[in-house]
Amino acid sequence: MKVAVVTAPGEVELRDEPTPDVAPDEVLVEVGACGLCTMERRLFSGEKQIYPVAPGHEVAGRVVAAGSAVAGLSGSPQVGDQVTVDLLTRCGTCRQCRRGRSALCRVPQGGALTDGTISMGAGLAELVRVKAAAAWPVGDASSDHASMGEPLACVAHSVRLSGFRAGDRVAVIGGGYMGRLHQALTRHLGAAEVGVIDVSADRLTDATEAGASWTATPDAAASRVDAADITFVTAGAPGALELAVSLTDDGGTVVLYGAFPKDLTAPVSPDGIHHHELSIVGVYSQEPEDWRTAAGLLTSGALAPDLDRLVTARFGLDAVGDAMALAAGSPVYRVLVGG
Repeated sequence: MKVAVVTAPGEVELRDEPTPDVAPDEVLVEVGACGLCTMERRLFSGEKQIYPVAPGHEVAGRVVAAGSAVAGLSGSPQVGDQVTVDLLTRCGTCRQCRRGRSALCRVPQGGALTDGTISMGAGLAELVRVKAAAAWPVGDASSDHASMGEPLACVAHSVRLSGFRAGDRVAVIGGGYMGRLHQALTRHLGAAEVGVIDVSADRLTDATEAGASWTATPDAAASRVDAADITFVTAGAPGALELAVSLTDDGGTVVLYGAFPKDLTAPVSPDGIHHHELSIVGVYSQEPEDWRTAAGLLTSGALAPDLDRLVTARFGLDAVGDAMALAAGSPVYRVLVGG
């Protein structure tokens, strides 16, 4: 089978890899689509220099083989099923896993191809092999939509840890792909209103067309004091935390979803947090409970119009270099590869 390997900044090649055999508790998935996220963009641009590496972790496709222990097992994905795939490994043994916080599993992620090449998902390929428990059937959802299962699970995790309830007012700082998924999910779950903040006029227009209650630049949003019960920061830029605290009303929650520069600090008043009962919550990755939510949403088609809006472009695996160049060099929502 073919698998894409990034060998240097701006360079990617397709390598031959043996078709994997499935263990009794595994399934083999023919990849229909794999999304390019920030990690792939950073590897291709040279911002993250780990070479050679086989990336790709936002994967969906059809099951083409099932191991003997799961074939015919009720609830397990079967041959022919469309699935979205969880490629995060969870040891189940470390303290975080035992506390039910497996998004923070202490066991290092990743693996290797047969030639020793580092694998960070290796989903930019013709096939992927996973535990059956990590493949979530999604009914008639398209591969394009199903490939959004992993980011949608991450957003379900974010919304779950935020304590969101129907009727809450929501603000989203960052109108990129993950911000738009927060917008879509909270609207679906009954937010009273969802505002989106971004520096890009184009993204604010897109958010409005997707149903945002209001949009604003960061400067304009500074006047919207106490405008939200929950504020999701999906773009970890300087000033974002301070803006989020200003936007969030008494008893509300600020969720730090997007990654921030590691050396960035921010002045936040502890007394203000105390007197106004503000919560500041960090969220990272996803857990099996969130995959169940994401798979259910994909199966129902409830977010289908929102997901359609987020497909910027689609490429075949043989054009993975062009796909990565577009994702790394242009403002995009999701560029998909596969099929």
